[in-house]
Amino acid sequence: MLHPLTFETIFKDKIWGGQKIKTVLGKDFSPLPNCGETWEISGVSGNISVVAEGPLKGKSLQELLEHYKDELVGKHVYERFGNEFPLLVKFIDANDDLSIQVHPNDELAKKRHNSFGKTEMWYILAADEGATLNSGFNREVTKDEYVKAVADNTLMDILNIEPVSAGDVFFLPAGRVHYIGKGILLAEIQQTSDITYRIYDFDRTDDKGQKRELHTELAVDAIDYTHYDQYKTSYDSQPNQSVNAVTSDYFVTNVLKFDQEVLHDYTHLDSFVILVCVDGALTVETGDGYRIPLKMGQCVLLPASTTQVTLLPNGPMTVLESYVP
Repeated sequence: MLHPLTFETIFKDKIWGGQKIKTVLGKDFSPLPNCGETWEISGVSGNISVVAEGPLKGKSLQELLEHYKDELVGKHVYERFGNEFPLLVKFIDANDDLSIQVHPNDELAKKRHNSFGKTEMWYILAADEGATLNSGFNREVTKDEYVKAVADNTLMDILNIEPVSAGDVFFLPAGRVHYIGKGILLAEIQQTSDITYRIYDFDRTDDKGQKRELHTELAVDAIDYTHYDQYKTSYDSQPNQSVNAVTSDYFVTNVLKFDQEVLHDYTHLDSFVILVCVDGALTVETGDGYRIPLKMGQCVLLPASTTQVTLLPNGPMTVLESYVP
């Protein structure tokens, strides 16, 4: 019988990474000098997650998927994605601004890279005073206007900049120009893809004096130039209720803020469920008594065969609940 699964964290040092993965989330990334990203559940080739504990400790997510198939991910998910796990979960610590970038959609990513596209969402765990991020444009922009802004180094003038605070949610469909600003710690849930087109990197250099590669030409045809009235995701946060924040073709994410015991029934789902603890601590308990403790910065994969879990909060806690629709 498959029980809920936790995985070894994959640490990534980045030119813009900081120390909050250690100081806020309590994850030791030594001997790395900093940590910009942790990959918590990953099916990306070369970065496949490995089970951290329990009877399947040491097994890779790929091995589990090939062996358990729809028991792990759900029948319709397995029919759709086969032996490719469809979601990637990260924590990101921006000690400096990330590059301005965009991700291609499925069609373009398949054509150019034989990969899935990258639609993603962010949940802000913590933000320094005055921290901002970019999502989309601040007005209607044509392709020619965008190309000119990149050439003239005036791209910042047409970007939509948003102030942020803990609890904010942003949904970023493939094609939306974006960057995470300095001083933000967030959780990211995304399609399984590592395709990023870097548009502008603020002219920074690495410890060898080298600038990172840009992908300005590739980005042009990947961008959605539409201006939208709202970029921050509105959701009605309610205590002791599951509140939907994001619904897309690739994942649904609900925000659960609880300070009392709750039974969650997943018999109606034909999908795995990922629980990401973004505040506080809790214990996840299955019907047969299997228990997984979670605290801020940790997550667990509930196999599709897990039909019920009880969430036992250790005081107020917030959890993101994601699955494939």
